[in-house]
Amino acid sequence: MNPPMVQSHPSDTLARLRAGQLAGTTRLDLRGCHLSEVPPEVFALADTLERLDLSDNALQSLPDEFARLHKLRILFCSDNAFTALPAVLGRCPSLDIIGFKANRIAHVPAQALPPSLRWLILTDNRIVELPETLGNCPRLQKLMLAGNQLQRLPASIAACRRLELARLAANQFETAQAALPVGLLALPRLAWLAHAGNPFSQAREAASEQAQSSPAIAWSALQLQEVLGSGASGVIHAAHWKRDGQPPQAVAVKLFKGAMTSDGLPRSEMAASMAAGAHPHLVGVEGRLSGHPEGSQGLVLRRIPPGLRNLAEPPSLVSCTRDVYASKLWLGADHALAIARGMVSALGHLHQRGLAHGDLYGHNILVDARGHSLLGDFGAASFLPVDDPCRADALRQIDRRALGVLIAELAQRCDSPGALDGLQTPA
Repeated sequence: MNPPMVQSHPSDTLARLRAGQLAGTTRLDLRGCHLSEVPPEVFALADTLERLDLSDNALQSLPDEFARLHKLRILFCSDNAFTALPAVLGRCPSLDIIGFKANRIAHVPAQALPPSLRWLILTDNRIVELPETLGNCPRLQKLMLAGNQLQRLPASIAACRRLELARLAANQFETAQAALPVGLLALPRLAWLAHAGNPFSQAREAASEQAQSSPAIAWSALQLQEVLGSGASGVIHAAHWKRDGQPPQAVAVKLFKGAMTSDGLPRSEMAASMAAGAHPHLVGVEGRLSGHPEGSQGLVLRRIPPGLRNLAEPPSLVSCTRDVYASKLWLGADHALAIARGMVSALGHLHQRGLAHGDLYGHNILVDARGHSLLGDFGAASFLPVDDPCRADALRQIDRRALGVLIAELAQRCDSPGALDGLQTPA
């Protein structure tokens, strides 16, 4: 039997590793250990190590010896000082998930992508182009590229026919044709796509933002309370909004965590949130936050009524692109049908408003015991290219595919799955 994952502080784990006390371990967490090179003792675990986290260190390269880790499936090296994705990764035969978020990577060598790759995270780097060998990764399901300097995608992406989620926001794509090539849009499983914050879409985002009537809401008018939730892009607080001559209004305040999220830019999310307008099945926006003492960006949202809960949890490392539902979740036919119909209506509304949601998942949906549902989180939302009707229609179809996945998941957890048969998705 393999030893359990060590739960001690990473610095204690490093000391135990160097003392030879972790023989046979399958998971190793060395985050924040001030490493400038991979400890050689790691390679003594080559026959058992499956998951390695080297994030938040000072690493610039990986040694050739890294290829000895033939059982390694998951590698995280975020928040280091890499300027190139290490080529040795392509010689690790079992690598399934590679995460190099927030480094200084400008170059991805052709040989750095192992054919076994399923999930690639290169968010917040300096990558100008990807190699054509991306198409040699037939298992690729999830591609996280927001916050780079990409100007085009490799033509070989058309060969990644299992790709289901792609994040292309906040790059340097000058045209929709460059960001959204036909080979990408034609992928049969692509269901979650973000492309906002690129040069070709910035003018539309800015114009839409200026056209919205939602006010700027001063930080000084808000009284923050408890944290309601936290996600990849920000933290949501309960708050009271104080206005002259009116009683305090209960609201929620989303404070963005930084300049870049896994989905894209906070300003793109704010523009899409305000452009979405009002709908019975959307989490509504009161306005944009202004005057935060630390310059943080944020949105003031309508307070969610009591009794609503997230339909699901976000995907896990195992499920990759699929939400994680509570094992005991069981829905009555009326309940499941109400949720599904609410999301059909919400998505149709967004499409009519010129938006693709890009992240239609159960974990972004709040539901109550009667099946009333609210769709939120516009971090991956993008404006449809109004001057390119073919691409706009393809983007709507990608959203509809996500809706189809959701409806299938509801049917799997419904006591009468046939109740959802024939449900019409937005035209």
